Amino acid sequence: MKNLNYSIVLLFFVLFQMNSYSQVGIGTTDPHISSVLEMESTTQGVLTPRMTTLQRVAIATPADGLLVFDIDESVFYFYNGTSWVPLEGAEKRDNYKLVKSVADLADELAAGGGAEYLLTTDFMYEINGQITLAAPINLNGAYLIGEDTNEDILVNSAGGTIFEGATGGSIRGLTLTAPGGTVFNLSGSSGTERLVFRDCVVLSSGSVGSISTYGLVFVSIVQFVNNSAGITYEDINQLLLNSEGWASNNGGVYETFIGDFEIITKQGGFSEVISATAAIDITGITSLIDGGIHIVDFYGSGNYINGSSPYAGYNFTNNWDINSPGIPVETDGVATGDINFSAAVGSGTSISFTGTGTSSRKKISGTTVSNSLFRFAKDGNNRITYEGKKTRYFGITASLSFQGDTNRTIFIFYLAKNGSVIDQTKVYRENGANEDVGAAAVVGTVELSEGDYVEVWAERWSGSGGLILVSLNLIAR
Repeated sequence: MKNLNYSIVLLFFVLFQMNSYSQVGIGTTDPHISSVLEMESTTQGVLTPRMTTLQRVAIATPADGLLVFDIDESVFYFYNGTSWVPLEGAEKRDNYKLVKSVADLADELAAGGGAEYLLTTDFMYEINGQITLAAPINLNGAYLIGEDTNEDILVNSAGGTIFEGATGGSIRGLTLTAPGGTVFNLSGSSGTERLVFRDCVVLSSGSVGSISTYGLVFVSIVQFVNNSAGITYEDINQLLLNSEGWASNNGGVYETFIGDFEIITKQGGFSEVISATAAIDITGITSLIDGGIHIVDFYGSGNYINGSSPYAGYNFTNNWDINSPGIPVETDGVATGDINFSAAVGSGTSISFTGTGTSSRKKISGTTVSNSLFRFAKDGNNRITYEGKKTRYFGITASLSFQGDTNRTIFIFYLAKNGSVIDQTKVYRENGANEDVGAAAVVGTVELSEGDYVEVWAERWSGSGGLILVSLNLIAR
């Protein structure tokens, strides 16, 4: 009876407190005025109901806001009135590891036999802070990310390599530095590997390194600063370089291309060259289907391109499309070719005809030279051949002067494509008297594909004489 009386008194006290303050405090006698219940402790927490997923979803008519802990998923869930929802931030990403020190890569170092950090395929590794490596990283198809390039840094300070191996993967949002060492030493095993490298800084390394025998390499928004030597790309099927920044304090050749490529595309960014050997070296390319450099600013007092071109004054072959400030434009759109009749003043070449009309048509003969050829070739005399890759229209202009060897003979002059006269370009000219000097201009718009050629032809329309060619100029642009 004594205990019952004590309980009644205690219950009355609690109810009195709740009615007085409309609040309950556990571990505190002064709960906050805005709270119904306040709990304070430095040694204990609040434990919500714990249950399996099956038990959670079997709860009958759960109340809005009902909170439980799912022990199968290790996640808090609340009921939002229509469905169970994991608490934001409570749901964990699969295949993920946060790396805050090199100790967090102990398992990967063990997997690499102590010689390398062998990352787990398809895992995402988030670098948080500066990590000083004791061995190279083998990407092994993993995803390596950082959130802040100023803070998330991979360092190999022992003069070693940061990345090595024969696999692909992804690197994003990091600063990479290997003082006295190399950032990349990657060589694919099958030529199908894929590497994505973006939103990074490569800083103060002995060499950016080399990447070879990959199916795809995509480099985007990467800044290169104060590296003693650049990077070499070799035997890569698809090489895509976007918005790179090469500062003037880099050394060596910034980017060297060697071997066989299907496509090389370099878009945006800049290369400031002062003391480096060159920004780009393409002399080692043995085959390339298509290459392009667009809107990349080349500036500074140094050498920009180590190249090889069949056209004087240019750097690239006709497999490339080049349009960037600081270097000559090299596109099919600016292809030009010319021929000029080579004869001393007062002399010429005699040309005779058989018959009149279309049967007398013939290519004008005479020795010709060229002074300006870009993606055109002088092919023998009185012929220029288009060597560009893209079919396009050209304005063709020819001018010539001649003497007639018989009075009152009428000639017609034409442009011809691939040995066939283009009738629409015909121009008539009559020589008035023997040794009269006549001039004619022939103009036309001609569509040319790679290998097509243009010549100047003549026809005797009437009369019986021939002509003496004294000048000829043909320009395509």
